[in-house]
Amino acid sequence: MNNRDHGGGLDAAVSQYGGTRDGWLDLSTGINPAPYPVSEISSDAWAALPDRTALQRLENAARKFWQVPDGAEVVIASGASALIARIPALFEEGTVFINNPTYNEHEAAFRNHAGWSVTEDAQDGNADIFVHPNNPSGRLFEAELMGRKEFCVIDESFCDVTPDASHIDLADNAGVVILKSFGKFWGLAGLRLGFAICAPKSAARLHELLGPWPVSGPALEIGARALEDLTWAQETRARLAADADRLDALMIDAGATVVGGTTLFRLYDVVDAAAWQDKLAQGHVWSRIFPYSTTWLRLGLPAPDRWAQLEAAL
Repeated sequence: MNNRDHGGGLDAAVSQYGGTRDGWLDLSTGINPAPYPVSEISSDAWAALPDRTALQRLENAARKFWQVPDGAEVVIASGASALIARIPALFEEGTVFINNPTYNEHEAAFRNHAGWSVTEDAQDGNADIFVHPNNPSGRLFEAELMGRKEFCVIDESFCDVTPDASHIDLADNAGVVILKSFGKFWGLAGLRLGFAICAPKSAARLHELLGPWPVSGPALEIGARALEDLTWAQETRARLAADADRLDALMIDAGATVVGGTTLFRLYDVVDAAAWQDKLAQGHVWSRIFPYSTTWLRLGLPAPDRWAQLEAAL
């Protein structure tokens, strides 16, 4: 799985099918379509270099929100992808098992780092990568799978919709790194904010690799504010669950079969995924298909005021 395909790419869809960007409904990603309200940002967050106080506030909020073990540390970066790119440098080189198909930046990071090879044999190698819940299938992996090898990365970018399934209690184990993405659940992917939660030795190495000021002042302020807002998180989980059920009902009526996903994205089996993508695009709805499947179609959730456009396209 060497193609680094992703959701998004809306500009190319507009070029091919016409219309304007703001007239399209982009369901190709798994980003919450009703983002956390940013509100006003302090002038100091924009004008000054990020200081320790702002960073500490976000670290404290992250520890509380994800119930981070006392023996683990929180490393903050400009998006989970920035951390994924640096993870191969954390560990001694060897062979990594990645449970494909999954988010392909993990494989790309290891293949681009000298000394690492990738295996499809779950019993092989000295490292494991689990995307939990998996993207695009939504599969959740048991904790028993996480301690088999010397190193283990657990990408929980989509786990905030199912917090009880988190393996955060493993974060203080040597060789374990748990990744968290801010952009998905809080719907602010453009803010570029991500977290690695791991033992002190791995955290120190990540800090060294990221360098000073890895996160902007506005991102620190908004991230802390959002993680401290537990009521918003609870209400959002309930809304996403209801909207995921609504989307499933629409797609089943249209002839699709639900095969997986989370409440941030749904995965469907259809007769011809490319044909479905083309039909939806004619109604200016962008979807996600995959190079490794001719029948899988993934859809994110429409914003609360955009359901009619999807219904019309279907």
